[in-house]
Amino acid sequence: MADDQHSTPVTPGRHRARGSAGGRRRKRPSTRRRATHITVWSVASVLILGGAGAGYLYFKLNGNLTGVDVDAALGADRPKNVDNGSMDILVLGSDSRAGKNAKYGKDEGTSRSDTAMIVHVYKGRKKASVVSIPRDTLIKRPSCEKDGKESPAVQEAMFNSAYEAGGPACTIKTVEDMSGIRMDHFLEVDFSGFQQLIDDLGGVDITTTQAIHDPKSHLDLEPGPHTLNGEQSLGLVRTRHGVGDGSDLGRIKLQQAFVKALLDQIKSVDLFGNPKKLYDLANTSTKALTTDSELASVNKLSGFAKSLQGIGSGNMKMTTLPVQYDPNDPARVLPMESKTKLIWKALKADKPIPAAASKGSAGDASDAGNVVK
Repeated sequence: MADDQHSTPVTPGRHRARGSAGGRRRKRPSTRRRATHITVWSVASVLILGGAGAGYLYFKLNGNLTGVDVDAALGADRPKNVDNGSMDILVLGSDSRAGKNAKYGKDEGTSRSDTAMIVHVYKGRKKASVVSIPRDTLIKRPSCEKDGKESPAVQEAMFNSAYEAGGPACTIKTVEDMSGIRMDHFLEVDFSGFQQLIDDLGGVDITTTQAIHDPKSHLDLEPGPHTLNGEQSLGLVRTRHGVGDGSDLGRIKLQQAFVKALLDQIKSVDLFGNPKKLYDLANTSTKALTTDSELASVNKLSGFAKSLQGIGSGNMKMTTLPVQYDPNDPARVLPMESKTKLIWKALKADKPIPAAASKGSAGDASDAGNVVK
């Protein structure tokens, strides 16, 4: 994306986010209490609003969804499903450069999981903990199968290579092997789908506390309030070189801050008062999503969304997997075993993650999350 070469006067103290589509001045924020995931709540809303046309909408949206039979792919050798009322969801962001995503880099024939978050929803569905796994984390990757060929286990591999080795099923298997926690569901959103979702929403309001300039992610922001369009939002959650020390840990902090801003933004939009926006969001959401087969229908997905509608940014705790830099390769990180055990123990027991789990972690040390408010 070429940078905007035309300057536009702005009110002193306020800034315009620059990009191919340009930024817009940030609207006065409204009071927002509760929100939920746009990619699933919009599906539920559009079916309710559709009324008499729900049959057509069901057929249309249902045909958009892609499902993966995780149970068939992984078999019975999985952690026991702890029936304590909680739910664990693996959320992936795909960095495939195929199709519309080719504009973000050369496709070398592989796909990797650029973003991975374990979302633990506590009993009662009123709060959640989110654990981000750095893609550069060196882990023991189990054996996986892809296209009928086995990829043998690896003692030390980058976490995001699991997706390349066996798609979402291998990533789920790797996460379950690391944590000992069975994933109840998984959701995957690709680059182009994420971008279109933000554009359909009308942008996301953020405030930057410092300038972010990263030509690699097509991002050029001055300090101040902005309404980011889809491409700018994608640039923000992908930037590594525009903030902090340029590591993946800083990017994760930005992603976590953006997710909270996105959750707040959703509640401020009157979807029921704008049927076209509502339909566009649901249509884009279902096209962008890949889910486990249990969620791969609009009925199941809308029910899933309704069960999460009480979770907003204020009751979502964000944590990065405790890691330290690899002394043999500063571009890689190693899990801090004693601290990661505290996280997995807490989530298994449906308890809050203790503060001690993050103390001393390289991820906790990054202040990149303070760049976005």
